[in-house]
Amino acid sequence: MTDAAPGPAADKLYPPLARLLRPLVRLCIRAGMTFPALSQLLRELYVNVAEYDFALPGKEQTDSRVSLLTGIHRKEVSRLRGAGAPVNAVPAAVSRTGAIIAHWLASPRFCDAAGTPLPLPRNAEGSSPSFEELVSSVTRDVRPRAVLDEWLDRRIVTIDTEDHIVLAEAAFIPQHGDDEKLYYFGRNLHDHIAAAAANVLGSKPAFLERSVHYDGLSAELAERLEARSRELALEMLQRINREAHVASETDRGGEHRWNCGVYVFRERDSRASDESNLA
Repeated sequence: MTDAAPGPAADKLYPPLARLLRPLVRLCIRAGMTFPALSQLLRELYVNVAEYDFALPGKEQTDSRVSLLTGIHRKEVSRLRGAGAPVNAVPAAVSRTGAIIAHWLASPRFCDAAGTPLPLPRNAEGSSPSFEELVSSVTRDVRPRAVLDEWLDRRIVTIDTEDHIVLAEAAFIPQHGDDEKLYYFGRNLHDHIAAAAANVLGSKPAFLERSVHYDGLSAELAERLEARSRELALEMLQRINREAHVASETDRGGEHRWNCGVYVFRERDSRASDESNLA
């Protein structure tokens, strides 16, 4: 499949790509990924994308054409073709954790009228919802007690004074080094970049990809705006999760997927000015 529009000239991509890649390069260096290792990954991706995304309808994609599209030598193309793109598969624990938390945040059985997740007793108490029921309603492949022990260790939940299980903010912010954090790092950045790239290429209708940004702020105001935007963002995500949960229960199913995300960022910027922008 080829892009509908040719896109911007290559030289126009240098400034935005340099800004885009800088934090990724910083992460690679901190993680011990050297330039040759990253270069090899990019080489594999170039070949894979050219092979599958830029094939001409009704024609076999040849090594020569992939080499022409990528600038990679034909012998190297021949070696790399068919290997498949590097895949970030969903770890089982990530899939299970996300599904259970989404159900807790969306189902009227497990949250109040305002959408706040209810503190849950460990086991069923009459007709009241319980943590055991929550886990069992999503998966029977793992015992609720095993999930609870894992979540307590990762601080996704806490136990209150009434011995009820309470969902913590850590449910939205995976802990450092977890497979979950790395999985969502790849998935969410992929979708954000894919939406922005589609818009640059003239996708119709355009994806929603906007931000509110102010420069030249004091540290105190930047912190206050970060806290407020975090609060509003979590409210929005919980609300859309509830609506998606209800709608998906009667959906006929298909091959499409949907992702709604949000980011909040602040830093000390030596180039800060008094200008404010809405983009």
